[in-house]
Amino acid sequence: MFFQQVYDKSLAQASYIIGCQALGEAIVIDAKRDVDTYIQIAAQNNLRITKVVETHIHADFLSGTRELAAITGATIYLSDEGGADWQYDFPHHGLKHQDKITLGNLTFDVLHTPGHTPESISLLLTDHPATDHPVMLFTGDFVFVGDVGRPDLLEVAAGIAGTKEWGAAQMYASLQHFLDLPDYIQVWPGHGAGSSCGKALGAVPSSTVGYEKLRNWALEESNEKDFVQQLLDGQPEAPTYFKEMKMRNKSDRPLLLQVPAIPHLTLHEFETHQQEGAQIVDVRNKQEFAAAHVPGTWNIQLNNSFATWCGWMLNYEQPIVLIIEEAQLEDALRKLMRIGMDQIVGFITPSDIVDICVEHTQVVDKAELKELIASERNLQLLDVRSADEYHKEHIAGAQNLFVGTMPKKLDKITNEKPIAVYCQSGDRAAIASSLLQAKGFTNVKVYFGGMNDWAKIED
Repeated sequence: MFFQQVYDKSLAQASYIIGCQALGEAIVIDAKRDVDTYIQIAAQNNLRITKVVETHIHADFLSGTRELAAITGATIYLSDEGGADWQYDFPHHGLKHQDKITLGNLTFDVLHTPGHTPESISLLLTDHPATDHPVMLFTGDFVFVGDVGRPDLLEVAAGIAGTKEWGAAQMYASLQHFLDLPDYIQVWPGHGAGSSCGKALGAVPSSTVGYEKLRNWALEESNEKDFVQQLLDGQPEAPTYFKEMKMRNKSDRPLLLQVPAIPHLTLHEFETHQQEGAQIVDVRNKQEFAAAHVPGTWNIQLNNSFATWCGWMLNYEQPIVLIIEEAQLEDALRKLMRIGMDQIVGFITPSDIVDICVEHTQVVDKAELKELIASERNLQLLDVRSADEYHKEHIAGAQNLFVGTMPKKLDKITNEKPIAVYCQSGDRAAIASSLLQAKGFTNVKVYFGGMNDWAKIED
């Protein structure tokens, strides 16, 4: 048997390619959208991808299942569980509880494991030349390392009211069946630490059923009512783009079979796009952006959180222009295509725009912020972290305004008073301060040190 996990750090998302080497064929589970990765892996190991499967209708990334099938001719296997409202709206081979997918000497038993979503399935793998006992469980967003999938996304992100308690009860029932599995079975989940699909995901890539029985908080709760309450409490904010992903993953949509090529804009073309309402994203380091940037642009740094914050902040209906070094372009485009942001109309490099970088953001350190708080009675001190982070610890007098929802809550801020922005370590504050300036707020200061610096004990 051939096995390889493919892990996307930018979305903390895991997919898998498993092959029967005797047959020379492979299956891919929960493919990301830039599918050339799997095709290369298969070719390097003398395998053909003949089957693709998903564990559920994903909310946090745009699945590459259909792209991979279009390129390779593979058969698509998808859940037909969950009822009429949770059926995929495009041709596929439907899967029900206790169905089997066979790949040469390998079999995948389908287990219906609702809770995170109604149609969720897990895949129990048996490698028959070695044993007739199952050895691996691919859980998708059912069981993670140390956590389980949140059941509130249908309500929070997809807008289906009244489903989170029902989903949590389904999760509790599914976990009772998980407890019946042998301890030795390996658990390979769909996400790791950093994903918004749970609240306490572990950083290690895999686990076992036995380990989860010992360490997973969700398997310690013997009372359904207490479990439901604990599961729903403290879940992180669901990015706004999750609703878009649910819709696109469930229904037919245009396919993107390769990383797109976008034009290098002239300065005139760049200014024309900006005047016509394009969203301009400057991916540079926050300190560089603060020192000098084009008015009206947003600073979303090209790091592991780039796709997530673009999904939070940007509109899918408006074109996007990137300010980026050409060597960074492919990385950014891959991250954006994984969340379906295909409306990139061009890019321009930082050296192209030096003459029009006429705006700056005033950066303050801890001492300057303390002085500002003491001297400015009308200061609007904005903590742009999550509500949970804010309630655990914050600077006295700060107002909590989470950066992800800030575009819709600008009425809570006035341009008549000075503004200071902070987060935990500076990156979210960079996004927030750039947004405020782009929206016309003029007296904005940013404290990049954040709570990490504020909480340090001074000599």
